[in-house]
Amino acid sequence: MEEKMIAPCGMNCTLCIAFQFMKNDINRKGFHRRYCPGCIPRGNHCTHMGDKCEYIGKGTVRFCYECSAFPCKVLKSLDKRYRTKYHMSMIENLKLIKECGMEQFLEKEVEKWRCSKCNGEICCHNGLCLNCDLDILCRNKKYCWDEK
Repeated sequence: MEEKMIAPCGMNCTLCIAFQFMKNDINRKGFHRRYCPGCIPRGNHCTHMGDKCEYIGKGTVRFCYECSAFPCKVLKSLDKRYRTKYHMSMIENLKLIKECGMEQFLEKEVEKWRCSKCNGEICCHNGLCLNCDLDILCRNKKYCWDEK
């Protein structure tokens, strides 16, 4: 995992299904999803917050925690959805980055999201490793956490 894959909102783009589909070119297996290289690499600052926050949209701050309004209402709403549906918290990610630094955050992310079978990354949007569990996703293209 790399720093450039952490979006300003705290999303680890490496764990996103759109990034993992691109990385593994999953659409060639019958899917039709939009690929994404990550918020920072594609130059749009943040998919989730860029159009809702002028600081993020203009690239004035690198991370939301640098803002005096952190955590703002928009980030709290996004965080609640991700905690509830996807087992991750952007606000907790940002707090950890601020308190411990990027290097330690990335180390913890590797541990937390590592596939026990192949050491690849688990997708935060469905809880699957797309290297090992693609057959599950092929059977149910809308698969979400713990439906096995």
